[in-house]
Amino acid sequence: MTIYSQHANRGKTQILATYQGPDGVTSKTVTSLGDSRLAGPIVDALNRISAFSTVPVSVHDRREQHADYYPRKHLAALTDAAARAGLLSGAHSLWYEYVCLRLHQALTDLENELGAVPDTVSRAISSELELEKEGLCAALDEFSGNSSGPETEEARHWDFGHPFVKHDDGMDTLSDETREHLDRREAGISTEERQKAVADLRVLVTAHSRCTGMWASLDDSSGEIFAEPYDSDGFYMTVQTPEPGDDDGSWEIEIGRWEPDDPDEEYGEHSSATGSTVIRCVLPAAPDSDEVAHLLKAVEEKPLLLAQWAETPVGAALVGTTMVVTKRYDS
Repeated sequence: MTIYSQHANRGKTQILATYQGPDGVTSKTVTSLGDSRLAGPIVDALNRISAFSTVPVSVHDRREQHADYYPRKHLAALTDAAARAGLLSGAHSLWYEYVCLRLHQALTDLENELGAVPDTVSRAISSELELEKEGLCAALDEFSGNSSGPETEEARHWDFGHPFVKHDDGMDTLSDETREHLDRREAGISTEERQKAVADLRVLVTAHSRCTGMWASLDDSSGEIFAEPYDSDGFYMTVQTPEPGDDDGSWEIEIGRWEPDDPDEEYGEHSSATGSTVIRCVLPAAPDSDEVAHLLKAVEEKPLLLAQWAETPVGAALVGTTMVVTKRYDS
């Protein structure tokens, strides 16, 4: 329920926390750094942590055609490193567990950034997270009618449905649209099927988070990564998770290619093109995030590897991987 920013002041860079308090919007200095380059990543991680912590307890869980509330157990991870493992082990719902994964990533990013700053700065950031957690827990207690004490001068206000956070993490994780898409994706499935779907989503999102640049896009609502690196000669790759609840569904890797709609045009000089699948690999078991990340890294480093993989016959593995081609579409 806090928005973080940085501000230059007397040769240093201040990290500011802005929140709604008893007297309106208030800003205070969390800490300051001599090197402005260190402040930006810390501010970014803090904003993500604030948003991923606050939004789940600020919206209704509208699955099953009724309004409920999301858990608040993820808040413990803000101040308790031992509780962070729990962010990767639940199966409440696709969207909630997706947000918990993003919170885990943000906390890890912050921890990595704090390794390069003085201990005084690190302690100040830890104290700020403690205030954020305590303030949100107190607000939630008051909302549920379990308030334990009077409001302090530094109290941070929170309103259900109107979280005071910076939403943009670059992935639309916290958008209503993403939540609704994931709710529809898990509709009607069993608890066991939801657990599997959550595990698949974690693998996909974790692997994608290790990509650099914008050449690989994540469609979290459909469980797919689309990878089209520059200079791939029109070839692209998709990594697709099974549809939740489909007992016969499997992870699939597909290599496709864009073909100019006008046969007289060359690729690269075409006015329009249509993509078509060349090969498919139906995996016998779910991969782990390292396997998917390796696949993406190989393509990033050598884009024309996609063209080489596209020549792989049925029954053979893509070079450098264990992914076996199960079908070709050009024969």
